Amino acid sequence: MSVAGNGRQPGLIRRLWRLFTRILGLFLLISVLLTAVYAWLPPPVTPLMLLRVLEGNWIHKDWEAYDNISPHLPRAIIAAEDAKFCQHRGFDWESIEKAWKRNQAGKRIRGGSTISNQTAKNVFLWPDRSYIRKGVEFYFTGLIELTWTKKRILEVYMNVVEFGPGIYGAEAAAEAHFGKTAKDLTRREAALLAAVLPNPIRWSASKPTSYIRSRAGTIQARMNDVPDPTGDPCVRAVPAE
Repeated sequence: MSVAGNGRQPGLIRRLWRLFTRILGLFLLISVLLTAVYAWLPPPVTPLMLLRVLEGNWIHKDWEAYDNISPHLPRAIIAAEDAKFCQHRGFDWESIEKAWKRNQAGKRIRGGSTISNQTAKNVFLWPDRSYIRKGVEFYFTGLIELTWTKKRILEVYMNVVEFGPGIYGAEAAAEAHFGKTAKDLTRREAALLAAVLPNPIRWSASKPTSYIRSRAGTIQARMNDVPDPTGDPCVRAVPAE
């Protein structure tokens, strides 16, 4: 019996290995195809949007091209989320190292994300703070950095990111919070929208707490250090060393 059992074990391992490689190959194929398609076409829906629907929040979004969004918004988002957006290749290793050290001292996984990371997470992945999800996020970040321009990354991010319960993208956010189009957002309104990005369910750009007002003021000040993003966010930026 033991001999027969040992004979079946290698066969089982080979079958499991073949299954694993097929699943991995299918994942790689689908991920590359989706990334290539989204380089030109708007993502119709994201995992987070579907999750929020299950939680009772319907999807409110209207895609707008980068040039139809006030330049104040990309400027505010870069100032708030990723000041080195135009210098890195998707990963801010200095911030990642600092976040890693913080995480070793605590129980929560925090920090280190770039706009490219956030775009990959919002478009392709589920909301989670596990190391497995973070690893898949790194993979998708590399894909979009290889196949999309920086302008496209920021354009997609501004159109899929959550700005409130069921509110996705700059156009829906501008309408819901300020009763205007994304093209007409003021500097202050853009800073308020950027200020709530870390937790748009808890915070509101149209009903800001004292903390959000203060954070928006800080973002407005940092916007002065971000080159004019009109036309392309990285054309006027200092190139990476």
